[in-house]
Amino acid sequence: MAFWLLKSEPETYSWHDLELEQLGTWDGVRNHSAKLNLIAMRSGDLAFFYHSVSEKAVVGLVEIVEEAFMDPTAGQGQPWVAVRVKPLARFDRAVTLQELKADPSMAGLMLLTHTRLSVMPLSEAHFDAILARAQRPKP
Repeated sequence: MAFWLLKSEPETYSWHDLELEQLGTWDGVRNHSAKLNLIAMRSGDLAFFYHSVSEKAVVGLVEIVEEAFMDPTAGQGQPWVAVRVKPLARFDRAVTLQELKADPSMAGLMLLTHTRLSVMPLSEAHFDAILARAQRPKP
């Protein structure tokens, strides 16, 4: 099993939108590095849902339920792919970017070094630490 982080602007596609759909298509990715990460995903992998731009926080956990397929929002002949995800858990306590930056155990976290990448892998250690932080009581 691999671990991932998926970024979306909540004004475009939010956790609430995914909950309403119950099965979401992660499409519209137009970056080759992010595309390669989508291709590497396997059914059963877990990913954090991160609200970017306005909130900058990990807000929930999703499961990859369908591996890469041609992105339905891409033009004919374009190389873009999508995956399907289902929501597993909305966090009562969002984990903010500010918290992650302040935590020395997050050294090497791609979210902190590749700020424009919308789909990124996570180490198991980073995944576990973020999940543990999301399960703590609100400060």
